[in-house]
Amino acid sequence: MSSQSQPTNISVLSSAFLFCIVNGFLQAMYYCSYQVYPKTYHLSPLFQIGCVLWCTGFIINLHADAILLKLRDSPPKNAYKIPQGGLFRYISCANFFGEIVEWLGYAIASQSLPAWAFFAWVCANLIPRGYAHHEWYLTKFDDYPKDRWAVIPWII
Repeated sequence: MSSQSQPTNISVLSSAFLFCIVNGFLQAMYYCSYQVYPKTYHLSPLFQIGCVLWCTGFIINLHADAILLKLRDSPPKNAYKIPQGGLFRYISCANFFGEIVEWLGYAIASQSLPAWAFFAWVCANLIPRGYAHHEWYLTKFDDYPKDRWAVIPWII
């Protein structure tokens, strides 16, 4: 953490940690106790489409995070700036979009109730946050691109 980074609220960190533990436990219990896949499930279109979506979302997320990190370190340091490039050309929160695509792919590939619940949770968390970030950008920067969507291109 840089000397100018803001401290993380312990309640946010704790709730995120607790959520990950509960989510991991539910996923594991479901797969160990209830879910049975045929031996060739990895060859099914659902599994393969889900894997492609997950990998696509992961790459989007990595690229968006790299843009944001580079933006943070560019002068003036730790000042708010408008993200440019990649999917930021179309949406304000490309990193959130990547995360949503990742977990949609996971839910499609696994076809499990906990995976779909996790995907719903991710959407319920990131879409409103992304919309709030988008609105903030619009009020903070007069030159913010007005044709950008908040989280999902051409939808929201």
